[in-house]
Amino acid sequence: MGMKDMIRQLAPPVLVSLAKRLRGDGKGSEYGLSGDYHSWDEAKAASTGYGSAAILEKTRAALLKVKKGEAVYERDSILFDEIQYTWPLLAGLMWAAARAGGRLNVLDVGGSLGSTYFQNRAFLARLPAVRWNVVEQPAHVREGRRSFEDASLKFYESIAECLAHTAPNVVLLSSVLQYLERPYDLLAEVLALSCDCVIIDRTPFHSGDSDRLCVQRIDPAIFDASYPMWTFSPGRFREALGGRAVVEEFESFENGMFGLMWKGFILGGPE
Repeated sequence: MGMKDMIRQLAPPVLVSLAKRLRGDGKGSEYGLSGDYHSWDEAKAASTGYGSAAILEKTRAALLKVKKGEAVYERDSILFDEIQYTWPLLAGLMWAAARAGGRLNVLDVGGSLGSTYFQNRAFLARLPAVRWNVVEQPAHVREGRRSFEDASLKFYESIAECLAHTAPNVVLLSSVLQYLERPYDLLAEVLALSCDCVIIDRTPFHSGDSDRLCVQRIDPAIFDASYPMWTFSPGRFREALGGRAVVEEFESFENGMFGLMWKGFILGGPE
């Protein structure tokens, strides 16, 4: 019996069902990825968009439970009974902190209401100095400042606004590039910064030579939404990394979802 078969037999049926819905498994499944769109506007017209108030409210309610100690872990608005660490990401954060004498100042682009900060705070609390700066949409920033901001966790509407207040030594791009109209513009902006480390995680790739633009539809059991999503060509994406040294390349935990490769990278400072 292979490892995947063992997992299927041991996993509760409800978890198997949820995993299938998340992957868009099964013939005729209406959830997952669809289409091969020629423009962002075309894909956007076929989706509801990421700026839904319902998404923000569900994420806010879940993370407030985590903040108050009423729940253990939140990801993508879903609560879990135990923290599901992304160990390569955490290793990258600790590597950056070690290079800066224990100081960790993170620029988390597209970081929701601080999900990754709360996920890793047990480890972050052991560092002598931590500042976590989330750059997000205006509605997220307003809610973040109202309900979550403290001495360590801050919220900004742009990278420029963040840089006007602090100098991060790490930039985190986790599950964000694929949801931007011009992902390579943001990647170039981030790689041009003087920070010691850039961490990219939860990013989808396919085997083609060109990037593909799809629409991702979410199961309404999670939240009712759909939005444009890129899947990247590995060759083109690697070229876009420019002069940054790849310290490590790793598989993200979603690897295999939608039949895609999901990867992450830990990049060193500018050469």
